[in-house]
Amino acid sequence: MKYINVTLRWATMVLMIISIFTISACNDDDDPPGPTLNGNNTVYSLFEVGNSGISGTVTFAELSDGNTRIVVDLDGTSAGGMHPSHIHLNTAAEGGGIAISLEEIDGSLGTSTTDVEETDSGTPITYNELIAFDGYVNVHESNENLATLLAQGDIGQNVLTGDSETYTLDERNDSGVSGSVRFWERLNGETLVVVELTGTPADGDHPAHIHANTAAEGGGIVVSLENIDGSTGLSRTNVTQTDEGTALSYDDLIVFDGYVNVHLSPSELGTTVAQGDIGQNAFTGNSETYDLEERSGSGVSGSVHFRERLNGETLVVVELTGTPADGDHPAHIHANTAAEGGGIVVSLENIDGSTGLSRTNITQTDDGTALTYADLIDFDGYVNVHLSPSELGTTVAQGDIGQNALTGESVSYAMGGSATGTAVFYERNNGETLVVLSLADYAFTGDHPSHIHAGSIASPGSIAISLSAVNAEGISRTSVSALDDETAISYEELLVYDGYINVHLSEADLATLISQGDIGSNG
Repeated sequence: MKYINVTLRWATMVLMIISIFTISACNDDDDPPGPTLNGNNTVYSLFEVGNSGISGTVTFAELSDGNTRIVVDLDGTSAGGMHPSHIHLNTAAEGGGIAISLEEIDGSLGTSTTDVEETDSGTPITYNELIAFDGYVNVHESNENLATLLAQGDIGQNVLTGDSETYTLDERNDSGVSGSVRFWERLNGETLVVVELTGTPADGDHPAHIHANTAAEGGGIVVSLENIDGSTGLSRTNVTQTDEGTALSYDDLIVFDGYVNVHLSPSELGTTVAQGDIGQNAFTGNSETYDLEERSGSGVSGSVHFRERLNGETLVVVELTGTPADGDHPAHIHANTAAEGGGIVVSLENIDGSTGLSRTNITQTDDGTALTYADLIDFDGYVNVHLSPSELGTTVAQGDIGQNALTGESVSYAMGGSATGTAVFYERNNGETLVVLSLADYAFTGDHPSHIHAGSIASPGSIAISLSAVNAEGISRTSVSALDDETAISYEELLVYDGYINVHLSEADLATLISQGDIGSNG
């Protein structure tokens, strides 16, 4: 079919040339020549609509009299088809009335040519006015079926510059719906907002809005977008201002403090099916994840994820497994290591037991001190998750963060005696050491003092580092950065330290050992 179209086009051109020479030869008078092309032209894309298989270009070429020759050139048309086309007012996303009717496109050639000097209403319009026109071109299936579009494209001031920003829309409420929202800049500084989703039901009709603030914080509607058609998963909106009438350019939108919500339906706006931060709240791609380990035999564990925003703020996502469906678990970032303990620095959103999730946007500490992502990933702190608002004394999950996070490097030493188990030295990001004693096979009662001594079990010495007492569960956790005499000691130095560990029966009976093991160079 394409070969036939090309052949027909060449044949048409040959006939036109012959006609021109014939007319010239038969004309005894020297008629003044008509307007000619001066070489200025602008080409706009026409995109396929509704899987028509038809796309192409529309070219505006300036004539010597300042008017315009408009040539539509399409691929995918078929012989026998005649396709009306028009220049419409506004953007394609908005829609608008016909401003200029163009010659019908011959399906066998895929082309049409129209010389334009005025609008359909009789208003003169020049080439320079057309290439700055607030409009778009529609190509229709036929005069009998104008409702079916084959191809479409913005023109003039509405053309896209090529600059765009894309933001992810994540699934919410187990909807199975996710995708993206893309902001395209127009020549006039306005914005084409395209939402593209997967997982929408064929009969779905999903309202969408740009809201103020981050999704974690929530905020009011600022810009209403066109509803997403569930059968295509698409919506297109031209944005020039907020819903209240404040001007809003592309440059404003890509630094906007906002997020996008997509809702289940017009009657169920309370259910969000997809959501994503935009503008300054979008993510840089930098993130850190820290483990949250089970505490108090809760069966709850998981992770806390820090994600950097473009504005330097942080989205903190706590994700847990094992939480009860009716659970409501307060969580906080504390100062120091979990082994040391410390006061609350940042309060996080409570974890919903039914999902195991919480999301918090962090810009500062609870006392108002600014706190950036860069600060947080180097913070001397840890996260506690509590059983409930009324039972803050019970920690169900816990983990060190920032400089206190573990590198993944560790060394384990055997502990023997009445109680057996291990002493594990974990390296922290800051070079300090988390020492964890895990003992079993003993009836632990109360607290059992423990220490790192200089020397070895065979050649014992004095206490060098006091460790946390082993509790009734047979566990001790100690953050070690120095000897008891305040001499600094790093993880690397502990691994070659000439020492051993003693665990005693009680403060009142230090002479009775229940467990012992060589470490460092003696291990």
